[in-house]
Amino acid sequence: MNAVVATSVFAVFMVATVALGLLALRGRGAGGGLDEWSVGGRSLGPVFIWVLMAGEGYTSFSYLGAAGWGYNYGAPVLYVVAYMSCGYAIGYVVGPLLWSYARRHGLVGITDMVAHRFGRPWLGAVVAVLATVFLLPYIQLQITGMGVVLSVISYGAVSLNWAYFVAFAVTTGFVVVSGLRGSAWVSVLKDVLVIATLGFLALYVPLHYFDGYGPFLDRLVTEKSAWLTLPGHGGGEGGGGGSGLGEVWFISTTFLNSLTVVIFPTTVAGYLGARNADALRRNAMYLPAYNVLLFVPMLLGLAALFVVPGLAGAESNLALFKLVVDALPAWAVGVIGVAAALSSIVPMAVFMLVIGTMWGRSVLSLLPRLAHADRQKSAAQVVVVVAGSLALLLTYTAPNTLVRLSLISYEGMAQLLPMVLLALVWRRLTFRGAFSGLIVGVAVVCVLVFSGNDPVWGVNAGVVALAANLAVALAVTFAVTFAGRRDADPRPDAEVLADDLDEGEGRERAGGRGDGEYAAGPV
Repeated sequence: MNAVVATSVFAVFMVATVALGLLALRGRGAGGGLDEWSVGGRSLGPVFIWVLMAGEGYTSFSYLGAAGWGYNYGAPVLYVVAYMSCGYAIGYVVGPLLWSYARRHGLVGITDMVAHRFGRPWLGAVVAVLATVFLLPYIQLQITGMGVVLSVISYGAVSLNWAYFVAFAVTTGFVVVSGLRGSAWVSVLKDVLVIATLGFLALYVPLHYFDGYGPFLDRLVTEKSAWLTLPGHGGGEGGGGGSGLGEVWFISTTFLNSLTVVIFPTTVAGYLGARNADALRRNAMYLPAYNVLLFVPMLLGLAALFVVPGLAGAESNLALFKLVVDALPAWAVGVIGVAAALSSIVPMAVFMLVIGTMWGRSVLSLLPRLAHADRQKSAAQVVVVVAGSLALLLTYTAPNTLVRLSLISYEGMAQLLPMVLLALVWRRLTFRGAFSGLIVGVAVVCVLVFSGNDPVWGVNAGVVALAANLAVALAVTFAVTFAGRRDADPRPDAEVLADDLDEGEGRERAGGRGDGEYAAGPV
């Protein structure tokens, strides 16, 4: 009976999610072209941008991984709050720059920006392929997270294999039809449920299991003090203090991730959906408040140490749900499961949408039959289905492959920082320099991660790779310049560099040049 009630609640909310995505397209015909589907027609206001970008940051990791990390390690999990808050501060400056650049030239993603900046459409295709490798693991992890949630809240009635398929089917159908605008609308529902459920659990769990926060925190300090300092408990691999998650790791990871998150393709999709640059600035000021919620699953993971001790491996990710499944009525378990599921659907939808957009605009558009703008949206929607299907297939057949790739997702994406950010504010960075640095950075990060040297000397491997990336990019740029073979680009600065001016000012500075074209032709 509990399984029937919980899964019924879940099913009702999933139907409502798809319906809300369809409602978001009301009055917009068949959903418009690629701009409308991928960046919401660049018309989303501060509220929708806020909930959309908060939704990208609050994934199934927040319910499963954050509680699991709190359970296994303790204090090191706070890096999530640290890097996201720092990233929002950096986004206050970077967001309007990227928005203005994309708006002025009719661009819809970082692959477009790279292709436009360096005047080489094929370079956008290379970046699209590379970014897909680093984004695909996130789709698989969200499928896995949502599948685990559905299986747990159904009290085992729904098998993991069927739960994975439901996660894939709901999200794929939703994103193909509704695009970014639908994701923003559903983010409102998700945020209401997330705030309500986590607020409830933050009060309920300490009172129910410990008679209040005082006794709970006393036990935590007395019995689990190792979890309250860096490098944390350090359980699992390495044992004792061998986790490598000390102060240097914490600082370097926060530094790297806070820079990377602002150029992450899904973050940029949120930027480009904004109505104006001021919406992004206000958004950057308000978003850190949402991070307060992240303390709840972390705290519940610590509470689970006393209530359900002995969880090991992947089971530790269920620490939060182990606390609530046996203690709450089935309908409440269902509602909490819906909040966790929507925390998978919204970011997974944006990941899939971004992959589809990158390929539709920057890869498949290089083929003559798909070069026309009218066909790019259809091509992008097909790529969404293919990418989701691939992630689902590998979830069934080789889950460890993408789990291993996920280790280099953020660190690998960080290697795009010089090509995406530095190039837009420093004209002297040449194509040869940026491309050489990218190759070196990705190679170094892969070698370090897959050889088991992450962190290396306590430092996040992505920081080491990014340092090598920048060194090579600058060395090659200066070498080419001194050799007199500097890449020639006759376009004015307004066509090449980014600023935070609005569209009207941008066009005036660009000399009235139309959107979407540059020296090498349409992107």
